[in-house]
Amino acid sequence: MRSLGAILLSGGLDSTTVAAAAVGEGYELSAITVHYGQKHDREIEAARRVAEALGLRQQIVDVSFFRELAWYSALTNPERFGLPRDRPPEAMSHDVPITYVPLRNTFFVTMAAAFLESACLSAIELDGCAPGDLRASIFVAANAVDYSGYPDCRPEFYQAVAEALRLGSKLGTQYGVAFEVRTPLIELSKADIVRLAIEVNAPLRHTWSCYQGGDAPCGRCDSCLLRAKGFAEAGLPDPALAVS
Repeated sequence: MRSLGAILLSGGLDSTTVAAAAVGEGYELSAITVHYGQKHDREIEAARRVAEALGLRQQIVDVSFFRELAWYSALTNPERFGLPRDRPPEAMSHDVPITYVPLRNTFFVTMAAAFLESACLSAIELDGCAPGDLRASIFVAANAVDYSGYPDCRPEFYQAVAEALRLGSKLGTQYGVAFEVRTPLIELSKADIVRLAIEVNAPLRHTWSCYQGGDAPCGRCDSCLLRAKGFAEAGLPDPALAVS
């Protein structure tokens, strides 16, 4: 069985953990990192370092025009919308916050699927790989436990996306190879994610989770607070803080 995979790698704690775990499973893994016009590009640099540390082929995709379409967000339109700060965890899942980027994950997963389908069709049609011997997996570091209320971080969303990709692809309709949309962190707490990261030797020192740019994490945005909560509950220090 030949296992081809694509991971949406943001350079954060979660996607870095998933990438390291997928490498450990023996996937021929490519990293897709998306510049979508977000508030800063510090996470793009973090993703570069993570990909290099894990030995991944990385595709950095510039779709910065997306901010003009998905403008109703503090991440794509910081001049208009302020970042939530100092919110307790229970408040983060109460509603969908202004850091939600409209249909971002739908767009991202589709781009990763296009990349992966190209690799799979090449394997079948150029390399002679039998479709039955091919596995196609998209890895997404979505989490539905300690998360900020995003609707595109829920299991039912990814189940629906996987079926849509099967129905809309040559890979699925002609060759019968279904896309797996794998979300191994979907039901883990942030503390469990931290423990898994250590277990799979994820290069956490290179990661960046903060919604702000700068030389050091702000420590106040939802992403920083959730990350700090995870390390605190796991009883472990955050390796990135020592190098930030």
